[in-house]
Amino acid sequence: MPLLLDDVALMERVSDLADVLRARGLRITTAESCTGGLIAALCTSLAGSSDWFERGFVTYSNAAKAEALGVDAALITTHGAVSEAVVLAMARGALTHSAADLSLAVTGIAGPGGATPGKPVGLVWLGWAWREGAEMKAEADRQVWPGDRTAVRSATVQWGLERLLALAAGRSAR
Repeated sequence: MPLLLDDVALMERVSDLADVLRARGLRITTAESCTGGLIAALCTSLAGSSDWFERGFVTYSNAAKAEALGVDAALITTHGAVSEAVVLAMARGALTHSAADLSLAVTGIAGPGGATPGKPVGLVWLGWAWREGAEMKAEADRQVWPGDRTAVRSATVQWGLERLLALAAGRSAR
């Protein structure tokens, strides 16, 4: 399977995202677990991305989620790292620990191992957060992607960026 950077349609989507973010004066941040920085790499592969990409967090371990993003360890213990509660905390934490306007967070089980009862390989939680005045809003989405590790990570990147583009299109500068 080709690298995501070789995916012309995906790179066009990132370019579309860049155009919308620049036009609206917005910046994004990412908090990635199962994608290991792929989203940040795609975004920063475009020249001039420093105009709209503020920073990326790769928080693969539970400790990193707590230390870098402020995710409460009790959330991880209670719900597991691959959960709605944790991805929402990751999305909010990325926004809190950056100067960005929008965040995208992902946590999942890309496989081939790691499945637990009720949490199959391919399960991914995606979260997005944004500021609305003095308030922070967030939403999450649960997906179970078919295929191998590369397919799960690729689908996660694509869906995360697609939804981020839709959110950015509806936002305006602070």
